[in-house]
Amino acid sequence: MKPNNPFQTVGYFGPDYFCDRRKETKRLLDAVENDSNVTLIAPRRYGKTGLIHHFFHNLPADAIPVYLDIYSIRDLAGFSKAFASAVIAAGDSVLDKTLSAVGTFFKNCRPTITPQADGLPKFSFDIAPSEAEASLRDAFEYLKHREKRLVIAIDEFQQVCEFPEQGTEALLRTLIQEVPWVRFIFAGSRHHLMGEMFLTAKHPFYNSTDVLSLKPIDKEVYGEFAAAFFSSKGRPFSVEAFGEIYDRFSGITWYVQRVLKEVWAQDMGLVDRKQVDSIVSELVADRELTFSDLFESQNGVSQTLLRAIAAERCVEEPTATAFLAKYGLCASSVRSALSDLVARDIVYKSDVGYRVYERLFDEWLRKCL
Repeated sequence: MKPNNPFQTVGYFGPDYFCDRRKETKRLLDAVENDSNVTLIAPRRYGKTGLIHHFFHNLPADAIPVYLDIYSIRDLAGFSKAFASAVIAAGDSVLDKTLSAVGTFFKNCRPTITPQADGLPKFSFDIAPSEAEASLRDAFEYLKHREKRLVIAIDEFQQVCEFPEQGTEALLRTLIQEVPWVRFIFAGSRHHLMGEMFLTAKHPFYNSTDVLSLKPIDKEVYGEFAAAFFSSKGRPFSVEAFGEIYDRFSGITWYVQRVLKEVWAQDMGLVDRKQVDSIVSELVADRELTFSDLFESQNGVSQTLLRAIAAERCVEEPTATAFLAKYGLCASSVRSALSDLVARDIVYKSDVGYRVYERLFDEWLRKCL
């Protein structure tokens, strides 16, 4: 189904509404073709999940895509439940989804069956924490039996390293090696955790995958993509105004799409920078209470540091003498506050320095300076 507004921030509506990422899509397809797994790293809102679904759209007909988002999962039992449900949902025949077929392999958990409109049963699982590992082994035993060409994308994979159970990474690495015909995409938004999991020798997944880091879509390419929709409706499109949107949000996909979505809804085209300022101000105002509560929940040093990072837009070295003197901070307190803000995804370290993670919060902080 075609969306009424071409600039969507949630969901995948097909290649016509997906901007570029040709090189990244090809790298994922080439990896699958050459029997490699991939680690896909990007901060949230760069379009990582959209890329995964676009990649799925372009998979060969004999490849079966499986997607699960584990951002909200906190332990191995929750992961085993989500993984087993996703694997069963990928069954391509009624036989694959019959209770007898499922029961043959899932001996350590209780499947629940819910009839669906298409006549196929939907399976979910009740897994006790004590049976989490055994249930996950059951799910991989099921994969071994099927010998289908599955491509499994696990989004926000860094959650695994925060599970309370010891040895989860090693367990997963072992089980994945037992199904060499299944390809895995390990996607994550916390760069430091994903890098530690896949690029440091002390971790089980060390050097086990290709690594793909997402960068912002090229400004000119993105502008041409957006302009085509406005042109198709005979609406004006200011390249300068688009440049303001792109630069203001560093080309991060979600924010560019969100502003363009509001522009499209105004039914007048993209006219000028004043229009962009007005839309951004409204988006910030809609979230003002949330941003205010978030800011007030920080201690004094963290508040000062957030204001300082927002004022500078990006801080390469927060403990530099000039930066500390300018904002009345000391190195030890900055290191402590920065560590806490990064751990809670309020600040993140980009390729060029530290930035406020939520860019509309960044706008609000500058407004309040």
